[in-house]
Amino acid sequence: MLANLRRGNAHMVLERVDEEQPGSWYIQVLLRDNNTFQLEYRDGVAELHYQTQTISQDKVLGALLGWAGAKPGWRDGFMWNNIAAEFSPQCP
Repeated sequence: MLANLRRGNAHMVLERVDEEQPGSWYIQVLLRDNNTFQLEYRDGVAELHYQTQTISQDKVLGALLGWAGAKPGWRDGFMWNNIAAEFSPQCP
């Protein structure tokens, strides 16, 4: 599925459902217009939402498979930015 993404609004999401852990647990990838991959993951709550970009489809595939398999070190090789502020309510 990753190889079939096309520029623009093409994305895919992998979600983990665990009834014992509340919140949203997912990883997603967007192929941007400039041929870079925007990779994000969320560990349950908005405060733990991270984003990075890369040009390497192989690195994205490794991250997706590593996340899905709960393999240690799947985040390595990326510079992650916490983007939690994008999901917090705006102050009046």
